[in-house]
Amino acid sequence: MSPTEPSRLRMLGRGATRRCPRCGAGKLFHHWFTMVPTCPRCGMKFEREPGYWTGAIAINTIIIGGLFTIVLVVTMILTVPDIPWVTVLMLVIPLMTIGPMIVYPFSKTLWLAVDLGFLQRLGINWDEGRSSK
Repeated sequence: MSPTEPSRLRMLGRGATRRCPRCGAGKLFHHWFTMVPTCPRCGMKFEREPGYWTGAIAINTIIIGGLFTIVLVVTMILTVPDIPWVTVLMLVIPLMTIGPMIVYPFSKTLWLAVDLGFLQRLGINWDEGRSSK
């Protein structure tokens, strides 16, 4: 890693705040669901190949699944032995239906950060798709 490249932790922090993991630029989305094709500052192309965003879907599923598990377990622990299942369902059904839409842009930029950090470790050049070693 060169001195100008951000650390993996910084990349993840930028991804978690919907910014470019490489340079930290914002405004990567035209609307909540529409991402620009390249970074406005550093020019990094976001969608590298067809099916690239499958990793973002996995991150979205992990985040929402984790939140579901936490809400369910905490509610069960706090209310055992008489668990109010209707109340639990009233909490988790909106979480499971609206949550993925709320997390969507964050999961895309987080996936960019994870992918860039992993490929950076392997020495693959993002712009040319080949090894930089």
